[in-house]
Amino acid sequence: ALSVSSPHRGSCTPPVQCRDCMGCAKTGSGKTAAFVLPILQKLSEDPYGIFCLVVTPTRELAYQIAEQFRVLGKPLGLKDCIIVGGMDMVAQALELSRKPHVVIATPGRLADHLRSSNTFSLRKIKFLVLDEADRLLEQGCTDFTKDLEVILGAVPATRQTLLFSATLTDTLNELKSLAMNKPFFWESQAEVRTVDELVQRYLLVPEKVKDAYLVHLIQTFQDEHEDWSIIIFTSTCKDCQILNMMLKQFNFPSVALHSMMKQKQRFAALAKFKSSVFKILIATDVASRGLDIPTVQVVINHNTPGLPKIYIHRVGRTARAGRHGLAITLVTQYDIHLVHAIEEQIKTKLQEFSVEERAVLSILTQVNVTRRECEIVSDQSMGRPGQGAGFLYSLV
Repeated sequence: ALSVSSPHRGSCTPPVQCRDCMGCAKTGSGKTAAFVLPILQKLSEDPYGIFCLVVTPTRELAYQIAEQFRVLGKPLGLKDCIIVGGMDMVAQALELSRKPHVVIATPGRLADHLRSSNTFSLRKIKFLVLDEADRLLEQGCTDFTKDLEVILGAVPATRQTLLFSATLTDTLNELKSLAMNKPFFWESQAEVRTVDELVQRYLLVPEKVKDAYLVHLIQTFQDEHEDWSIIIFTSTCKDCQILNMMLKQFNFPSVALHSMMKQKQRFAALAKFKSSVFKILIATDVASRGLDIPTVQVVINHNTPGLPKIYIHRVGRTARAGRHGLAITLVTQYDIHLVHAIEEQIKTKLQEFSVEERAVLSILTQVNVTRRECEIVSDQSMGRPGQGAGFLYSLV
């Protein structure tokens, strides 16, 4: 059921009034429903395909958005199409040619279809939605600029454009000021960029013993709250895999999620975590964007995020839709300035989380040895001809 008190729900009206919109609000506050509902209302007045295009940065988020369209659009007989990498392009092209009402896509794969196929057209779309717009428009290691240029060249100038994000970046501010048709801009009025129900803590740890603290934290939570679900965020795919291998050696019910995995493996990992088959998800930032897993009680940042907005998206995986949650960031001696930047952005001071040092020291050697063994297995598997990453995944 949708709560009328959800803060982003107030931004539903302008899309219905045919205005371009930019919406910025805390994670878990109902941004997806804020564009799905008005789009479905307009679609009900004049149903045709392709009516709406939603572009989002990750495959998992595309499937999640599609699920919301299906649930809310069922009375309309809504037809949707998901266009993401890792899936069969011929089957996708066939789906597109059937003119679904809504297309939900990642930029790269949709641009590939536009470059290579003329069996479908986006020239009649009414709505273009850029979800997690800050991530789509930023330039960095994953630059969507060229793909977005192809997509924007294929949609009509008369469309309505809706941009949604949890963080307001310089790029989004610039877009707001340059917009020709004065879009409706809605930003959550709260100064704090994280929700009140989220308890935010840091744990100051020496770099070389970080893993021992992590294992101790997980063991403590498992002992005290057996039913809790935990997401651990790491900075690299390799570290994600190694940590997953290591935690399995300690008999923790963990599963990994990162961009080097095949799409089917990513789906399977997420499904097992959502259904509580595994209580611990170790993930890179591919899982920090928009994924709605309501029952996550704890988020642990294995590394301190280099940018405050990454922190905001990560910790936003817990304390969603009014629930309570806990976020703990492992901070080394080299990360103090990063914590200060995060605190300045979220307008909240992180409080220190206390642990029993003696308990950490008692497992230190075992954790370090296990970590090293997992690193050796990882290095060997990546170096074997014909096996590569697939072999490593079979081990975890």
